[in-house]
Amino acid sequence: MADIRPEDYAALLVIGGQAPMYMFAHDERVHALIAAFHESGRVTAVLCHGTAALLKTRLSDGSLLVTGKRWTGFANSEEDFVDSYVGQRVQPFRIEDEARGLPDTEFTVRGQFEPHAVRDGLLITGQQQYSGSAVARLVIEALGA
Repeated sequence: MADIRPEDYAALLVIGGQAPMYMFAHDERVHALIAAFHESGRVTAVLCHGTAALLKTRLSDGSLLVTGKRWTGFANSEEDFVDSYVGQRVQPFRIEDEARGLPDTEFTVRGQFEPHAVRDGLLITGQQQYSGSAVARLVIEALGA
């Protein structure tokens, strides 16, 4: 990741899945990459559990990237469904709970596994895997294509 230069790309897409809750949420290299793209004026898109990284991504002035932003990520209702399906708690924390505890940010969700994507300036977020197409459309729109 240290070799990735934002100026070589028009946009960044951070993916989801289960692993980002363990890997992206606490990895300062991931946070730094997301912040670098955003601060360089590039489209920064984050999808599904990848949004766990946004809970700790700080800009160069020390503020959270999501401060003053409207965004989304994997919802509690979806975590409840997954936990029920496998018969145990899967994730170490819930993105929605953590996001709603952050000051000066607006975390939104739609119905369980309903496509939902949000664009706030150059930040684009998607609620879960069924939101990928909506995120892609917003990325294309943000790139002016």
